[in-house]
Amino acid sequence: MTSNRTPPKKKAKELAKYLRAERADYPYLKSVFRALREELEISVERLPQRLPEVPTEEELRRFYQAVWNCRNFADMVLIKTLFYTGVRVSELVAIRMTEVDIERCQIRITQGKGAAALVPVSTLKRPERAAL
Repeated sequence: MTSNRTPPKKKAKELAKYLRAERADYPYLKSVFRALREELEISVERLPQRLPEVPTEEELRRFYQAVWNCRNFADMVLIKTLFYTGVRVSELVAIRMTEVDIERCQIRITQGKGAAALVPVSTLKRPERAAL
């Protein structure tokens, strides 16, 4: 069945001749091809959406314990900063000491998405003591 099909590039050129006069933009073409799929009774196969895997309470406890008992101080500081601020990894590695305000418990994020932001640093106790 597929052996007598017109190659996609050639078919696109043929369709472009018809659509060029329309000065079609993306939303228009999207709606045209949606209608074409309906006319030809072609369904779009969608992959089922999977929920992210949620760790168990025991897995979280073990993870937090590993972080708190980490022997590499630099790694521990990075991981704890991620926990307490929720910043992206790319934002975390771009933080400079001049952007950290210890007295106000804030970090100024200048290399993130969008405008610069002040991120509060949580003053919570160790996570494994909090209710999980």
